[in-house]
Amino acid sequence: MGKKVKNKDLAEKLGVSSTLVSLVLNNKADQHGIRKETKEKVLALARQMGYFDLQRDPTDSTSAEEKPGIIGMVVPSLHDPFVYGITPYLQRAFGSIGVGFSIMTKDPDDDRYNRMVGAFKKFYSGLILAGDAADENTIRSLRAMAYPFVLLEKSVRNLRLNTVGTDYADGARKVVDHVVRLGYKNILIATDRLASQFDRQLISILKDNITSKEGMNKPFIVEFDMPVDGGEIDQGQIDHYLRPPYSAEIIIVVQADLVYSIMSYLRRKNLRVPQDVAIVSMEEGIGFDLMSSPVTCLRRPLSGMALKVSNMIWSEVRNAGKSKYKRQVTISPELIVRKSCGTI
Repeated sequence: MGKKVKNKDLAEKLGVSSTLVSLVLNNKADQHGIRKETKEKVLALARQMGYFDLQRDPTDSTSAEEKPGIIGMVVPSLHDPFVYGITPYLQRAFGSIGVGFSIMTKDPDDDRYNRMVGAFKKFYSGLILAGDAADENTIRSLRAMAYPFVLLEKSVRNLRLNTVGTDYADGARKVVDHVVRLGYKNILIATDRLASQFDRQLISILKDNITSKEGMNKPFIVEFDMPVDGGEIDQGQIDHYLRPPYSAEIIIVVQADLVYSIMSYLRRKNLRVPQDVAIVSMEEGIGFDLMSSPVTCLRRPLSGMALKVSNMIWSEVRNAGKSKYKRQVTISPELIVRKSCGTI
């Protein structure tokens, strides 16, 4: 075997610092503003001198790390605002440690997807399972293989798994406290019927927070059948809640997608937001700040979540999925107050 090539050997031949060589070889050149032509010279000389072919000395801390592989993230849908909201932060986090990052959607064919799960190990060093992509079968299969994975915005009862999510209990308290300060008493909680099965805990927390406040009326819950292909919501599901005797003063909407349909319905009925009925969303949606009445909402801590999940999955990868400790991390969302909820 030939003589091992070190960073300082490349640096001396190129007339640059060992630090610069190390940054290039660890895929951090762009982050530190190293010019493209300098980066190409370092890589060309490294290949020429056999740097990538020779076995590295494990005690040489300045050598480039062995290829760390790619982290994959499985998501229910690419159309989820959360997915393309957090993706840039995840790319930045993994890029900073020289790790590749790739996204795939969960195959709707369960049998075909189950076969894919067994093949993930060939392509990815570890997996992030986002939301509903973390189904029971997938989790069971990955655990059986001792495969490194982390759940994002998903928790599983009776199992200690690595999870990172939004602290919606704290978010619910922030929303209800704000509604109370505004003086509203008649509250309607709106949710998508299909999604409500996954949000039952959040809806329960909202109800408990509202009923615990002195002078607040018991909230009503409406489960909407979400329209398809841009259709309208069924006005019969909401009309009588906006009239006496209940006369809802504010609607707390659980899913961001439902906000657009409700706002459209209110415009058709010539009901003004927030003068006739106010709106608060438990999620942030695309263009909420650009709507005719900008929507007050909870904003997920995307940057903090990306940092936590990247550190957690990389720790799992380095421990081959057999880390002794499993962590459950929740981060509080921020309440973004806009015009749709009225003013104090």
